[in-house]
Amino acid sequence: MCYQAYNIAKMRLDQYQSQSNLPKAIVTDIDETVLDNSPNAVHQALLGKEYEPQAWYEWSIQSNADTVPGSASFLKYASSKGVEIFYITNRLENERQSTLSNLNKFGYPNADDSHLLLKSTTSSKEVRRQQVAASHEIIMLLGDNLADFSSLFDKNNPTERIANTNNAVNDFGNRFIVIPNPVYGDWEGTLWNYNYKLTAAQKDSIYRTLFKTY
Repeated sequence: MCYQAYNIAKMRLDQYQSQSNLPKAIVTDIDETVLDNSPNAVHQALLGKEYEPQAWYEWSIQSNADTVPGSASFLKYASSKGVEIFYITNRLENERQSTLSNLNKFGYPNADDSHLLLKSTTSSKEVRRQQVAASHEIIMLLGDNLADFSSLFDKNNPTERIANTNNAVNDFGNRFIVIPNPVYGDWEGTLWNYNYKLTAAQKDSIYRTLFKTY
């Protein structure tokens, strides 16, 4: 599915007709979009634990994440066509150097300070997207989470999330390229109102009341 997503992205890039005199750009998420952090999830699972900020930091500073299949070749191709790549991530400032090191290990284009936009005061990526849009024509967005594409998906409830997704149907596979994430996502958080302090058992109880069965 990752190869399929990036193959579609390449097709859309080749088909794109510029609508601006601004330089062209692609905005991409990092984690589970270009870098594969599943070893951290496995490490935590083997300890009987879920995501923990400290464990994540200890993983990310190693710069050992592998690539998400198809990501490096596509972004290198886009760069060869004169498209700048901007990495908008909710990693923190203390992960800047390790993140750049990990990206540069695989030759990702534009892996430098000016193209890496980290989280500062909010997890919403809208302000950072607008920052890029002020100087570039954003022709495509890549991500594994709906909030990677639009502020319409920031911290909304399941009904709003579905409605906004349906309204954006023509963007998927065109301007929005979604990478499958088998580990986590905001689709979970929205079910328990983003209360990350809930225990696994409490989350399970909520899932059992909401998931469809027969």
